[in-house]
Amino acid sequence: MPAGVVILAPDAEAHAIARDLPGAITLPSRDALRARAIGARVAELAVVATRLRAECPWDRVQTAVTIVPHTVEEAFEVAEAVASGDPAHQADEIGDLLFQSVFLAALLEEDGHADLATVARGQADKLISRHPHVYGDRAAADAGAVVDIWEQRKRAERPDQGIFHELPPGLPALAYAAKAQKRAASAGFAFPDVAAALDKLDEEVGEVRADPGQHEVGDVIFAAVAVARAAGVDPEIAVRAAAARFRERVEGAARMAAEAGEDFESLPPGAQLEWYARSRARP
Repeated sequence: MPAGVVILAPDAEAHAIARDLPGAITLPSRDALRARAIGARVAELAVVATRLRAECPWDRVQTAVTIVPHTVEEAFEVAEAVASGDPAHQADEIGDLLFQSVFLAALLEEDGHADLATVARGQADKLISRHPHVYGDRAAADAGAVVDIWEQRKRAERPDQGIFHELPPGLPALAYAAKAQKRAASAGFAFPDVAAALDKLDEEVGEVRADPGQHEVGDVIFAAVAVARAAGVDPEIAVRAAAARFRERVEGAARMAAEAGEDFESLPPGAQLEWYARSRARP
């Protein structure tokens, strides 16, 4: 469609139309239409949460304490969806996690505290404050510099909490290790680059060869997390993706063995490894 001026009503349907007309000029602006569309849809979700809270026997008896385990579960499902690389799966799981936040905000509002609008506004204010390189006059040359600014701002907001503030003990081990290293990096204690992190990993691998105990194995994993951080890779997502690949390859090895008339589970380790190598080499 040729470029032109399109005057549209400020609603979600207008945003969808404008989105499909890249050459159009909209009144209100595209950004304004998008903001209104998002607001309308999130408001619909909030209405659903309110009705479920009022009319669903299960939702009526929930508290923040009973909901949080489901929130954590949904966060892990988002991570799994991201690792899968399936956009539709990601959108679905992100929606589930979004509803958890909306429902928890509804519980806060019931108790006379912050409502969803207050929560959203507070988050926006916090993000603006912690991105002075976008909303202010600070400079950030790369992603690492952004993380440093973020952590410095957080520490300035909570000067009484020390370096390792907000380090929940209930985090999964990889996430806990990454967060601890991030906190240390905000104080300047971090490897300067991937090469230095790899050198430390090599050192720890050498030590575990000499003493393959829990302490040394833990040091190897912790050093590997440092390599991931230095490379800009999230260790939790990376390991989940690796585990998924391992599962696919083992299942593929078992299928290939079965097609050849062999029972994979009954084979000696050497033969299993041969089938695994074939599965791994298969495109």
